[in-house]
Amino acid sequence: MKKTVVIDVVGLSSNLIGKHTPFLEQYIKTKKLNNITPMLPAVTTAVQSTYLTGKLPSDHGIVGNGWYDKTDAEIKFWKQSNKLVQAEKIWDRAKKENPGFTCSNMFWWYNMYSNADYSATPRPNYLADGRKMPDCYTEPAELRDVLQDKLGQFPLFQFWGPGANIKSSKWIADASILTDSQYDPTLTLVYLPHLDYCLQKFGHDFSLIGEELNQIDSVLKDLITYYESKNANVIILSEYGIIPVKNPIHLNRIFRDAGLLQIRVERGLELLDAGASKAFVVADHQAAHVYINDPTVIEKVKSILEETPGIALILDKEGKQTHGLDHERAGDFVLVAESQSWFTYYFWLDDALAPDYARCVDIHKKPGYDPVEMFMSSKPRAAYKLLRKKAGFRYIMDVIPLDANLIKGSHGSINTPVEFHPVLITDSSINQENINATQVYDVIWKALNL
Repeated sequence: MKKTVVIDVVGLSSNLIGKHTPFLEQYIKTKKLNNITPMLPAVTTAVQSTYLTGKLPSDHGIVGNGWYDKTDAEIKFWKQSNKLVQAEKIWDRAKKENPGFTCSNMFWWYNMYSNADYSATPRPNYLADGRKMPDCYTEPAELRDVLQDKLGQFPLFQFWGPGANIKSSKWIADASILTDSQYDPTLTLVYLPHLDYCLQKFGHDFSLIGEELNQIDSVLKDLITYYESKNANVIILSEYGIIPVKNPIHLNRIFRDAGLLQIRVERGLELLDAGASKAFVVADHQAAHVYINDPTVIEKVKSILEETPGIALILDKEGKQTHGLDHERAGDFVLVAESQSWFTYYFWLDDALAPDYARCVDIHKKPGYDPVEMFMSSKPRAAYKLLRKKAGFRYIMDVIPLDANLIKGSHGSINTPVEFHPVLITDSSINQENINATQVYDVIWKALNL
């Protein structure tokens, strides 16, 4: 099999390639650039799972970055076990056909406990006193020490949150090269999340994102130069493009006003009780899953959704089948926002009663995705919290604002202009301008077997 690297540049679309990405602009002149038709939902874990299995969520089961676990009666986001993906991965097939095949998975999602030979993924240490310490998980386990000895501690707080910047993508790129140098895998998957941050924060304001584009362009240059020196097939792709937005939709607040949500009050703050609610919404960028515990409110829920501005699609069972989302993990309804809208998880009506996690970077406790975690409400407050940390005192880094209007870019919808579509950049000619997400699997397979 032919040595191949697949570099996932999150958020990359054709309208971003230009004067701020001089290396990439020159690179594609001798390559083939295709647009990938967005799949539903156009979010990280679902799209990556489709690229690696050639299947849609109805088959592989990854219906979003998170969903409602009906057995546990809990909303769970950003889980990491590869066993959640219910379809054969491309490396499993390759191993069957070629026993000498090996795979390195550098930070693509559902990375843990797979059959990939070498892997690395974020995995913080949660200490007994409540602190969260940066770290990563690798296979083999000793790879973690090798990478962090040579590159420093994995920069978790630059991977996500108000401090997110190029440092995490640069670390992942360098770690990919080190892993390749040590093990020489046949297939390497590299995840570069950098553009995801600035595009959601600032939209397509090039006065604010120009430097960010230049930074990821430089990382790409280093990666591609290295892999071309190894005579590898290089595939560059993205999972989605990010479009400008200005209209957050607070569906859980609307459901609460309609008497559908169950709210618990603990220590004077409000919590969403999903298991006891008649219906609730799991928000995930421009997609959302509506789960209904009480069948008698189905028509009421549908009527509310039809009357709510900003919703482009309301998919029932038939609609989910049409879009490849008919899986038991999916909501009773799946929603897609209009082009300038996106869904929040917010359920409180008074910010003073918002749960403590709302003002923290806490991706596992929040019952939905929260892009506002990339902003900071107060730098002096954050500095004070860090001083408490250094002094050994307990602290809560509650510095995240509660203003969804801060967000200027989002993704998840399938109804986006072609210039915002995800891209596929390869050496090989593909006899169609636009390809489907499931076809990316075939492109990778063909590259491996050239």
